[in-house]
Amino acid sequence: MRHIGILLFDNVEELDAVGPWEVLAYWCKRFPEDGWAVHTLSRNGGVVHCSKGMDVLAQHSFADAPASEILIHPGGAGTRPLLTDPDHLDWVRAQRATVPLMASVCTGSMVYAAAGLLRGRPATSHWSVIGEFAGLDPTVEIRPDDRFVDDGDVLTSAGVSAGIDMALHIVARFGGADHARTVRRGIQYDPLPPV
Repeated sequence: MRHIGILLFDNVEELDAVGPWEVLAYWCKRFPEDGWAVHTLSRNGGVVHCSKGMDVLAQHSFADAPASEILIHPGGAGTRPLLTDPDHLDWVRAQRATVPLMASVCTGSMVYAAAGLLRGRPATSHWSVIGEFAGLDPTVEIRPDDRFVDDGDVLTSAGVSAGIDMALHIVARFGGADHARTVRRGIQYDPLPPV
């Protein structure tokens, strides 16, 4: 079984974490033969207070989480203190050394930039932080109009709902386009706006 970890932290943006969870959990349950499982983790496990008031339960702590093949770092207001948290940045760098695919949603990419993971690479983030993002590491090739950017072992997505698109891309990449289309239909996700 290969594992996908979705990081949780206080003031995480709810949809940054729950959107990819919905896609990936649906995939894992609908296509168990693909051999993937998804879990949530936080520094200490337990209850995490999200940015808009939702409380969620991290299934694992850093210490007891299964080793991940893919790690997703969401964004939200909680990323601001993480940008200068040496323990968190060291943890991210340690994950980079062992996790084959590091993914992010929204301002999660800014944490990756602060940790040095995006040096000289293409990436994206929420449209409202592009200037701040560029200031973290001027070598990052920022693609502000892309919903997600796949650079092989690093995958970044734009803000909030773009994490759903990125997660569907993960399904297509590791489970095939047919499985991704089935998941998209199953969660009834239509990326065209209603207005």
